[in-house]
Amino acid sequence: MLPSPSSSAPTLPAQAPFHVMTKPIGSRCNLDCSYCFYLEKEKLYTDAGGMRMKPEVLETYVRDYIAAQPGPTVNFAWQGGEPTLLGVEFFRTAVALQAKYAQGKTIENAFQTNGVLLDDEWGAFLYAERFLVGISIDGPAALHDAYRVDKGGKPTFARVMAGMQVLKRHKVEFNTLTTVHRKNSRQALEVYRFLREVSSGYMQFIPIVERDSGSNDNGLWLAPPPDHEDAAALDSQVTEWSVRPSEYGQFLITIFDEWIQRDVGRIFIQQFDAALANWMGAPAGVCIFSENCGRALAVEHNGDLYSCDHYVYPRYKLGNLMNTSLATLVDSPEQQAFGRAKSATLPRYCRECPVRFACHGECPKHRFLKTPAGEPGLNYLCAGYKKFFTHIDSPMKTMAALIAQKRAPSGIMQIPRGHWMPSFISS
Repeated sequence: MLPSPSSSAPTLPAQAPFHVMTKPIGSRCNLDCSYCFYLEKEKLYTDAGGMRMKPEVLETYVRDYIAAQPGPTVNFAWQGGEPTLLGVEFFRTAVALQAKYAQGKTIENAFQTNGVLLDDEWGAFLYAERFLVGISIDGPAALHDAYRVDKGGKPTFARVMAGMQVLKRHKVEFNTLTTVHRKNSRQALEVYRFLREVSSGYMQFIPIVERDSGSNDNGLWLAPPPDHEDAAALDSQVTEWSVRPSEYGQFLITIFDEWIQRDVGRIFIQQFDAALANWMGAPAGVCIFSENCGRALAVEHNGDLYSCDHYVYPRYKLGNLMNTSLATLVDSPEQQAFGRAKSATLPRYCRECPVRFACHGECPKHRFLKTPAGEPGLNYLCAGYKKFFTHIDSPMKTMAALIAQKRAPSGIMQIPRGHWMPSFISS
């Protein structure tokens, strides 16, 4: 049975498309990954109601999210914490609400999970409703289990692989999300070849960069994104599991060099897709490599809307969708200023960088270093990205030229390396 409709009026469309990462169970999770920046966010929500999206919040969110999207396709992204803790019935209700409020729009669902709780009931549901599932896995067992453990500190690799087998058995479309950290960053080919062998056709490699704040603000010990007016924020220490900049850059280069020889058009990697788009002068499709941000937000289980998934801190809360329409919050002056700040706060060192068009300073969350001239706002991963984007300049130009000629970019695999378009980016 569907919940009764909420009393607030439906929202109007937003000024431009936007994306919301939905946290229907907040930060609650059945794992205890060492590097997870989100687990401690439970300290922000200590009310007796628990971290489970209530029926009236779910209905208001589904209705308003559909109505607020100006385009014909609406993509819901369910994440956590761990969304499978809610049970299949919660998502059956969500799908029914989507059908109720679709108004002719195409509804798509993406679902990010650690895979541990997936069983045949989940598999049948995810296939029937055509969910795209993201599996969080950090490589083969030794690398995955280095940090991804359960609440008892036990390894999880075998259980994740069992969950992946459920998806394969039920023919559920899935991709993989791999965090790149201190332990697996030096094993790029081992990670890539493993993911390829388990039939991941689309991969995301997310760098782990977290800092110890040295304090306990609101019960949170990981440092919030830097405020350029707060000099103390720049002095926070990077955690022991954070990837080193040079090693992240080399990780991407090593995988790219194998991918460009044999897997173009067969394996899709988020960073490579975004880079090719930027080389072609098209939208990157990923907020971190876009000139500005602000159109990728996060909603908590109680309806609180935040500027970004990485900015779930009190100062970045825009409001609650039970009190204010979603489109109003998304298009608010505060959120627009948040998005523009990405380009507005780039230091001169970045503005004059030859690969700025591909990087755009990456995520502002990581901009806590100082430039060689002492200006704040340099991205922690700058050295790695500069190395990577310089390395791929020639093949990216070649693939962009192939596309301009209405040929498949996979044609680069038939072109000898020495015949790629020349690179003009200096290292």
